[in-house]
Amino acid sequence: MESTPAAYGEKEARFMTNNKRTVERYMEGFNKSDHEQILSCLTDDVVWEMPDQFHLVGKDAFDKEIENDAFVGSPTITVTRMTEENDVVVAEGNVRCARRGGSFLNAVFCDVFVMRDAKINHLTSYMMEVKG
Repeated sequence: MESTPAAYGEKEARFMTNNKRTVERYMEGFNKSDHEQILSCLTDDVVWEMPDQFHLVGKDAFDKEIENDAFVGSPTITVTRMTEENDVVVAEGNVRCARRGGSFLNAVFCDVFVMRDAKINHLTSYMMEVKG
């Protein structure tokens, strides 16, 4: 059974590309902290960067960042919009995650996925914490 983000209706889900399905599966993997599911969405030479935060290369480095030591439990990621053109998928949404100290991270994000053969080859993540 395939699930779709709440922002997508039944009609849009029927016409979802393989690239968008991969990004959706990737996000679902983060919601469950399912390393295997996340890593299955990536090319072996994947690059993940968050400007001014980190630049990772390869699945091993990516795997180590999936569950960051500053946080506990699985995040709640909600994708509000996904757009695709020429093997680039842009996903916007919000994320909520418990910090190790007891507070919560509430943030909005925009992830830019460069795809190769329906797998994520390069990811640039832009995230901004939302206060209040």
